This record gives sequence, C-alpha cells and structure tokens, in this order.
Amino acid sequence: MGQKGSSGLSRAVSAFGIVGFVRFLEGYYIVLITKRRKMADIGGHAIYKIEDTNMIYIPNDSVRVSHPDEARYLRIFQNVDLSSNFYFSYSYDLSHSLQYNLTVLRMPLEILKTETTQTRQESFDIFEDEGLSTQGGSGVFGICSKPYEKYVWNAKLLEAVRTAIHRDWLLYIIHGFCGQSKLLIYGRPIYVTLIARRSSKFAGTRFLKRGSNCEGDVANEVETEQILYDASVMSFSAGSYSSYVQVRGSVPLYWSQDISTMMPKPPITLDQADPYAHVAALHFDQMLQRFGSPIIILNLVKEREKRKHERILSEELVAAVTYLNQFLPPEHAIIYIPWDMAKYTKSKLCNVLDRLNVIAESVVKKTGFFVNRPDSYCSILRPDEKWNELGGCVVSTGRLQTGVLRTNCVDCLDRTNTAQFMVGKCALAYQLYSLGLIDKPNLQFDTDAVRLFEELYEDHGDTLSLQYGGSQLVHRVKTYRKIAPWTQHSKDIMQTLSRYYSNAFSDADRQDSINLFLGVFKPAEGKPHLWELPTDFYLHHKNTLSLSQTRPSYTYWWTTGVLKHLPLPFDEVTCAENRRKLTVKKFHKYEEEIDIHNEFFRPYELSSFDETFCLAMTNSTRDFMPKNVGIDPSPFTVRKPDETGKSVLANKNNREEAVLQRKTAASAPPPPSEEAVSSSSEDDSGTDKEDEGAVSQRSTPVKVTDTGDNTKITENVVQSTKDVYGVNLSDIPSEDDLAIYARFVQLGQSQHKQDKGQQFCSKRPLDKVINLVPISSFSQDNIYEVQPPRADWKSIEIFHAHIQAGRGNMQPLGRDDFLMYREYIRNRYM
Repeated sequence: MGQKGSSGLSRAVSAFGIVGFVRFLEGYYIVLITKRRKMADIGGHAIYKIEDTNMIYIPNDSVRVSHPDEARYLRIFQNVDLSSNFYFSYSYDLSHSLQYNLTVLRMPLEILKTETTQTRQESFDIFEDEGLSTQGGSGVFGICSKPYEKYVWNAKLLEAVRTAIHRDWLLYIIHGFCGQSKLLIYGRPIYVTLIARRSSKFAGTRFLKRGSNCEGDVANEVETEQILYDASVMSFSAGSYSSYVQVRGSVPLYWSQDISTMMPKPPITLDQADPYAHVAALHFDQMLQRFGSPIIILNLVKEREKRKHERILSEELVAAVTYLNQFLPPEHAIIYIPWDMAKYTKSKLCNVLDRLNVIAESVVKKTGFFVNRPDSYCSILRPDEKWNELGGCVVSTGRLQTGVLRTNCVDCLDRTNTAQFMVGKCALAYQLYSLGLIDKPNLQFDTDAVRLFEELYEDHGDTLSLQYGGSQLVHRVKTYRKIAPWTQHSKDIMQTLSRYYSNAFSDADRQDSINLFLGVFKPAEGKPHLWELPTDFYLHHKNTLSLSQTRPSYTYWWTTGVLKHLPLPFDEVTCAENRRKLTVKKFHKYEEEIDIHNEFFRPYELSSFDETFCLAMTNSTRDFMPKNVGIDPSPFTVRKPDETGKSVLANKNNREEAVLQRKTAASAPPPPSEEAVSSSSEDDSGTDKEDEGAVSQRSTPVKVTDTGDNTKITENVVQSTKDVYGVNLSDIPSEDDLAIYARFVQLGQSQHKQDKGQQFCSKRPLDKVINLVPISSFSQDNIYEVQPPRADWKSIEIFHAHIQAGRGNMQPLGRDDFLMYREYIRNRYM
C-alpha cells in the first residue's frame, strides 16, 4: 500500500475489519476498523462499537492522477464520524431481529442442504471435504443469512467487492444504539440488551428529511429491539432468550417543513396529493413482510390546536389508513390509535404514564413477544389472566411476535421515546414472567429493574436524538412523571437551543456527508458536484428521474404471498424465496471458526476480572440497589424515589467510602476527544479497546494486617454482611466460631509457607492425611461431552437383575446368596 524506498514488507496498519471501499474522482480508498470496544454479548456472540477508523489510498503514488476536488470529497466523507454509534459483529447478524435469527436455525436442514449448500468453488479450503470425511463424519452445518440491507450502512461501500471476495471478509455495520446491563436476581445474571437499528434509506437530519420518499422509506425510521436472556446458559439452543421489537418513524406521507423562515417551528406543508395512499401502502407493505400483522400505529401528534399545524398530518394519516384497510381482511387490518400526548401532559388531572400503560398493555397483548422456550409449568398450574389473553403465535418451541407497534410524533424523538419506554416496560414484565423470574407479568416504577431499564432507554433516546435532531432529549420519563428536579428545566432550555442551532447551521453539511457515505450521490466527471446541488430531493426520489414501467394496483397494494401467511411475517416463513437468502456451510465441530467457548472465554489470553466485560457492565446490584436495602435485596421491590445505589454513594463524605464510590462507579467510558478519534496509521492503531473502558474494581478497601500475627482477627478486614448483602447474619460471632476461624486462617497461611520443592521431592507419604481415591474414572471429560466410565460385567449383571426384579421377574437364589443371607441373620439376631 504505497510502500516504497524500503526493503521487504512492513506493516502499514493493524485492523479488526473492513468497512468497505470508496472512490470519488481518483482511485479507491479502503476504510479499516482500527479500534473497537465490546458493547454487548448475545449468546456468546460479541457486539463491538467502532472506536476509530483509517482510510488508506490503495494505488501507488507513482500512478496517482490528482484531482482538485478530491480533497473536498474526502473531507465530506470523513464528516460521517464512524466512531459515533456504529456497531458490528463477526458472528451475529445485527440487521435482523433475534426472532428471525433463531427462526432460521429451526428451518429443516434437509431442505436447505439440497438447495443452498456451498459448492467447492466458493470455498478457499480445497481439503475441507476430505478433512470432514476422515474425521468419521463429525461435520456440522452452519447457516448464513443474507443481511437486511435497509439497516446496513456500508452496503454501497461493499458493493464493488461483494462478488469478488469470500463472504467472510464482508463485515456489515449498523448505525443507531447498542447498550447492555446486567440484572441480578438473587445472584442469577439476566442480561437486558437494547439494540436500535437506524434505516439507511431516506436517512438524514431533522428538517431536511421529513415524511417518506417514493419507495415507502420514511425519515428517522429506527427499529428498537429489547433482548432478555439468562446469561448463566450461553447456548442459543439450550438457553432462554426473549425479545420484543417496536418501530419509530416519520408519518408516511409527502410532507416537509421550510427552514428558510428561521422559525423554531416551521409550518408543515403537504408536498404532493396522494389520494390512493400509494406511499403509505408501500411503507406498510414493507412492515407486513418483516413483522406480520397486526400493524399498530400510535400517533402522538397534537389533535387540538389554535392554528392548524400538527393536525394536518393526523388528518392525512387517518385518511390513508382508512383507505388501505378497506382492502385488507378485517382480522389483519391496520390498527390506528390517536392520542394527543401534549394535551394530557398539560392537564393536572391526567397522568400521562398511566394512560400510556393502558395503551402498552393492549398493544403487547395483540402482538405478543418472542421467547424460545415453551410456557413454564408454573404458569400452567397458576394461570394468570393477563398471560392467557396474550397474542402472538404459540409454537412448539415457544412464542413468536406477530405484528409490531409503530410510534410517531412530528420529530419521533421526545414523546416517542417515552411511549416506547412504557411499551418496553410492559413487554419486559411479560418477558421476565415467561422465563419464570417473576410471579406476575407486572413491573412497578422505582424498582431496581425499572430504574435500570429506564436509564438504558434514556441513553437510547439521547443517542437517537443526537443523530437526527442534533441534541439530547428535551423531555424525559421523569419529566412526564413530574418528578424531575427544578434544574432539569434549565437543561431542557439548553437542549432546545442546541437543537435549534444544529438544525439551522450544521444540518446541511451533515446531510451532504450522509448522502455521500450511503452512496446516494456518486461523484463523476461532467456531473455537478455535491455542494453545487440546490436540493437532494431528486437523489432520494427516483421516480422523478425515470417513469416506472409498471403501475401499482390501487386495491391489491401488498406483495404477492404476504396475506397467505399472515399473521406470521413473510420473511420468516419457509418458502423457496426465503431459502434463496440462506447459505449453508459445512464445518468440523472442533473448528476454530465455530468454537464459541474459546471465542468467549479466550483461554489463551491472560484475563483480569476487573477488566472483563461481563463484570464491568452496568449492574443492578452495584449501581441501583441501595446499600441499606435491609432484608429484601430483590430488584423488583419498590424503593424510595431518591434511594438508589448511586445517590447513597454520592452522600458519603468520609475518605474510605469515597474510595469505594470510585471503585464501584459505572463502567461507561468517557467520550473520546477529537484527538482520540482522529484517524492514524501508526503501528499501534490496532489496539483492541474491548477491555479499555473505565476499570470497575469491585474490591473493597481493607486494612492490611501484619502477617506475622496469625491469631489476631481484625474487625475491619472485611465489610459487614449488613453493608455488603443487606442481611445481618450475626452481630457478634461466638468465641467458638472465632476460634475455628482463627485456626482456619493458621492452616491456610501454614500451607503457603510450606516449601513446595520439598513437598514434591519427598516420596514418604504424609502422616494423618486421608488419601481420597475416586471410585470412577472418566476417560473423556470436557465442556462438550462426558463419557461415562466403563462398568465391569458383574456390575452390569447386578443392574440387569435389579431391573428384572422391579418388573416382578425374580431370579432363583444361588448358594452364595443363601450363605450371605444366613450370615446376615446370624449377625442381626443371634
């Protein structure tokens, strides 16, 4: 790569993946991931956030033909900060939901093998089949699905090499949000994961992208999925996994707002008349294919206004849904729920969140949720009324979510995030109940579990709001609960001003960068440059450049085959069209590529507990549970509003507790500076930041005692059980217990003082030591399988005789049996 004047090869850069290849007016650049950070773990599959990238010009400088506008295009392209909320995974498909990924694994393998098995020419290993056959047929099949390109942001960057290189080199990235927290239920780790996928179609900034384009793709469309699973079992097949998906997006109409007036709220304008709801039909057709039915619309825009503003959108959306529903079967009709959230917020008599909770309950009951295990036996013995009314599709392997909630306001930011949080909170209760973790599908505010989930959703809302609106959330869940502190109002004003400044002065440059990065605009000689275009309307609306040859139907507006499989989503049913999206590859069962154990635990690396991701993530017990919890450490117990682990630690004043606070701080790393995220090509640019977050040491500061005095027990060696666990086991241990503990400490210290060299060199057995010999030996014992020991013929004969005796077939007693019985009677009674 441009290396000359040196002998041999030298390393130019170390990278963790290829984002893609891009060309402006000169040669191609390669975009590499040079730094990463682990953000989540789903079933042993790691999800990474891009921390830094590097662009390298591929052709040699000797053949480079310079262009005067190349540097400007490069600067616009790099304005898309890849170190800001772009995520990837080597083994998990982030563009699809968990329900899709696990449904693919359940497809009949015989059908897939006959149609999509990889040929010899597609593989680089020519000895692959020979290696599998010589191992006694111990091959396993892996299924690779085609990504959902709507949520892939580097699809255009990989387009030039997709057919030329092996698919293992293709790394698909998503844009949005990814966060994970650990919910500890009496020591049982439950991972709560939130993944938001931002659509790459009709993507842009707040006032420059409104409504929908001609293909049914709407602005600010984000698919949010909450995944809950028991982290004590890592396997997808043996573990318990649950997920719930909901969507936000702009109103699917042709509408915009003119920002040239420099008004905080520019007037809403309907750009085109659409009497047959063509754009809305295309949008809802996409949703029926991906999510099934019912499609539920929660419209939060204002209904009553002095001057008609937001109500314009509501009237047009009602007309479009009414028109489309008259051609759908009644059981699969689109459900429309209008609710003026701003009006209820201003009213002192109405509780906004109570009303949202009622809506959330009805929505979750209609759509259901996904869980990969059948209903537990306890729910059958003690049936719950709400559980029995739950919708979705019940299958032999669990439950499937059918349909989705689509929430929108005008911006799809503040009001939408609060509504999605309430629906997610309701779904979380059902998910916990389905995994047997709570006795009723109901969660209350001010519990550790809901506080953890609320913080996760606020980070999710802030991130999405920064991407689309230029500022963080203005109104949060606490604002609608009316428990926000008075300082929150000044913060809201600052966020409003920040959003206005971003929309007025920086959104145009950000929009140009997004258009160039996504391949919406491709530079070429003889064409106007990107900065010379008066508008990008023609780039996103392809029907303005060419007339469509086929006219869509005004009545049968859905894709052929979708209605036949409803309420199931068409993308998840077993059919020839979906099987063509899958590829089957054969592996050896011990191959490194599919060895999840080594990939997750990394036994070949030196591991530090304080730097391990699963210990450094946000923890409900450490970060939310009060230290004076008393006798109820459950995360589902209602606490006082100001009684959290963070607030308790913040009020401590002495030095030792301040040290404890620093060591138990949340593990989220600080935002990188501009110099930290700048691209570089140094040799150390391949640093893996998976474990470089703020180290969260959970070791308690203790006083060091003199090792020479073995008999003294210091009171401050460890914290009291009351401080650590919230349960006071014993105020004053008895003297006998202290003596036993002192003797135990002496034995432990004496063992370390013993010379190990003499211990192994001495062949004389130690006195008064019991030598334990196992009564059974396992010839093969590892994480994959355990081979039972071989039993001798006499043991097998006794076992078979025992089985026959249980069936009533008694064997005749022999001479040895009579002698044994006679000896037993003599010893027992004589």
